[in-house]
Amino acid sequence: MHLHDLSPAPGSRRKPKRLGCGVGSGTGKTAGKGHKGQKARTGGGVGRGFEGGQMPIQRRVPKRGFNNARHAVTYEVVNLQSLEERFEAGAEITAVELLSAGLIHGNRNGVKILATGELTKAFTVKASAFSAKAAEKIAAAGGKAEVI
Repeated sequence: MHLHDLSPAPGSRRKPKRLGCGVGSGTGKTAGKGHKGQKARTGGGVGRGFEGGQMPIQRRVPKRGFNNARHAVTYEVVNLQSLEERFEAGAEITAVELLSAGLIHGNRNGVKILATGELTKAFTVKASAFSAKAAEKIAAAGGKAEVI
């Protein structure tokens, strides 16, 4: 098969409607825009958010107060149970290793280790944040929790 053999499926392509091309075309004279009015004019039509003269919703709702979303710190979260399953004892675990193991999907504002699950292997874990219990469990298993 070659490029010149390719063609669209029959009936999938339509010719564009040719507006204003004479009375016999069916879209002559006013070109489907009707007689006069705002939508018949060049560049006519209402703007985005226009509600027919009613006060638009973006002007009706109050815009006061503080929203923390812009300042919030979001971490990629990993549980101790996942570390226990995926890594060998004595391993040094960083964000790069977690990414290659498929435990995180990207490095938002860093990685936080949480304490869900039990830990029997000793790891050296380097992450942006640790929960207090997670740091305790890592130390109890003989590993180190390093904040980077």
